Amino acid sequence: MESTNTLGQQGEDLALAFLQENGLTLIQRNYRSRYGEIDLVMQDKQHVVFVEVRFRSSNSFGGALLSVDRRKQSKLIKCAQQYMANESSRLGFRFDVIAISPASSQHDIQWITNAFDEF
Repeated sequence: MESTNTLGQQGEDLALAFLQENGLTLIQRNYRSRYGEIDLVMQDKQHVVFVEVRFRSSNSFGGALLSVDRRKQSKLIKCAQQYMANESSRLGFRFDVIAISPASSQHDIQWITNAFDEF
């Protein structure tokens, strides 16, 4: 049985490869602040993209997408605000979610752009 950290790392690796195949560029992995962590910070043309990767080994309990609740969104927003305050970027930004769920022999990857807004 694999540890949660190992599964999380595999999920991030899958998400990173998927996003790079779709034209995004990695800026930073696992950005940490006192508010939490952002899995991937990417650039998509004129946007900094803060990506939350959710990997679930089963669809019990609602799957990967439902796990990004308002509390998690709030933490991500605060973390992203701190990141942007420390950068001199004039780029816009958005929050994406990559949800990875099991699907027979391959993983099903869902990419939700603009998954939520700053509130």
